[in-house]
Amino acid sequence: MARVTVEDCVDKIPNRFDLVMLAAQRAREISAGAQLAVERDNDKNPVVALREIADQVVDFETLRQSLISGLQKQSEAEEPEEDMMELLAADSQVAGVPYEAPAEPPEEAMGAEGGDDAAAAADEEG
Repeated sequence: MARVTVEDCVDKIPNRFDLVMLAAQRAREISAGAQLAVERDNDKNPVVALREIADQVVDFETLRQSLISGLQKQSEAEEPEEDMMELLAADSQVAGVPYEAPAEPPEEAMGAEGGDDAAAAADEEG
């Protein structure tokens, strides 16, 4: 059987970058023990992957999804994460201190921080 070339596959996947990425993913799958869709004919895994793409015996969308999930750094969580306050409360319970929500500062302290109220109070005094 004749060797497959990239030109044989470009008709099926026009973008050469996508072609290389999908062929590499399929070659990795073959290396991991995936069932071959064409005869090996003493070819290496990348050549077998290109032959499968040229013959359209692999599902491109499944291959693309496999590639994407393999390149993701983090997998999507199936359950929503716990609320941040619950985590803080759990941390304080571990330290032996019960969690208490911070109290709001008194209004006098807020005015003394340099707001308009502090300037008005200074004008009234002097």
